[in-house]
Amino acid sequence: MKENDAITEQMCPLCGRFYKGFPAISRADNKTLICPDCGTREALGSIGVNEAEQEKIIKIIHASSKNGTGS
Repeated sequence: MKENDAITEQMCPLCGRFYKGFPAISRADNKTLICPDCGTREALGSIGVNEAEQEKIIKIIHASSKNGTGS
């Protein structure tokens, strides 16, 4: 992937939302590029985290990155 590819807006084929930044690779087929949130959901789901808890975790990640405390 070229560095400029990560900057352009892309649509996630799973949730339909647009995102910027580096995509995740779906665990379903190891080739489909998905948004980071869906990548996080797939990873958390794979270890048995329920959907409600997944959403809480994603909100924390978003809040952390908006406050500048995330990397």
